[in-house]
Amino acid sequence: MILEMKVPSPGESITEVEIATWLVSDGDYVEKDQPIAEVDSDKATLELPAEESGIITLKAEEGDAVAVGEVVALIDMSAAKPEAATTAKAAKPVEKVAAPVQQEKSYATGTASPAAKKILTEKNIEPATVKGTGKAGRITKDDAQKAVPSMGTPTGVARHSERKKMSMLRRKVAQRLVTVKNETAMLTTFNEVDMQPIFELRKQYKETFKAKHGVSLGFMSFFTKAVVRALQLYPDVNAMIDGDYKVFYDFCDISIAVSGPKGLMVPVIRNAETLSFRGVEQEVKRLALRARDGQITIDEMTGGTFTITNGGVFGSMLSTPIINPPQSAILGMHNIVERPVVIDKAIAIRPIMYVALSYDHRIIDGRESVGFLVAVKEALENPVELLMNNDPKFALEL
Repeated sequence: MILEMKVPSPGESITEVEIATWLVSDGDYVEKDQPIAEVDSDKATLELPAEESGIITLKAEEGDAVAVGEVVALIDMSAAKPEAATTAKAAKPVEKVAAPVQQEKSYATGTASPAAKKILTEKNIEPATVKGTGKAGRITKDDAQKAVPSMGTPTGVARHSERKKMSMLRRKVAQRLVTVKNETAMLTTFNEVDMQPIFELRKQYKETFKAKHGVSLGFMSFFTKAVVRALQLYPDVNAMIDGDYKVFYDFCDISIAVSGPKGLMVPVIRNAETLSFRGVEQEVKRLALRARDGQITIDEMTGGTFTITNGGVFGSMLSTPIINPPQSAILGMHNIVERPVVIDKAIAIRPIMYVALSYDHRIIDGRESVGFLVAVKEALENPVELLMNNDPKFALEL
């Protein structure tokens, strides 16, 4: 019996996905629930599991855009499992190619698809000089269409360029960012934060906190708690535009920008206003691990009311973050650098972080934006009083 593997709906409003990577090869024996492909939607990368066991026949190539409900593979459920069945990501020998001729770059690739071979022959291009983007280096039709003969420079140094299609997720992010720039009145206001009080709290309690709760006491819990407090003081920053209306929320769903294997992802900490320091740190860790492992779901990345992004982990000193629509504001954290500052009319060295708030001026005025960022600064510079009710041990559940 032949089973048709169709593309399931990854979420509401998504009608098309893209085959990012086949995790199996044509003719492999697959087990039920075994991941057979990674598919990109415009919001996330998801795994496609086999619905039954059997021999698989692939009906789409990597890079193909396929509609939800379209058949992408066939599984022969009546086929017996071979004694040495090939499974996903099984090690396969890579063909060795001859040494490169002068002014050509050689790649240890897999085989070329029939369509790719035909195109390469017509172009008089050796397959060994083409870098395949398919599974195990397989040269796809798209690779062959984009391949050009290697041209040496006058000095005889071989040069190569590669043209690779962006993932659907990356294309959607690019489209959304351009839309934000074009359709919002975005401004950015800046401030600086003396991180010494937080440094001292972490130094005093981080070991006990980790031993008791199993997570580190990082900066994100302090920033999330400070943002929640500021959002409650300035509700316009937690609002959104819907046509001619301003929509307010009595909850704070905080989106946190994290770097995943497929690019930027923005999972959401739900009802952050109800979470303790421990709760925030545990949720940040859970979401970051799921994003890193490609397990994040679309539901976990939608519905935020405000975003925090931390460019400081990559060394950024200052930036103007772009709003995550349909939200109205985003807070940018940056690296912490020891700088000379004036305290009580004397120069001191303190760990300083620059912070930036980008906001939509259509809905947030200057008073609210500046006041919000000052409120964040005040809470971070006086966390014991403003975030811990003067009882750090109780706030940290120690």
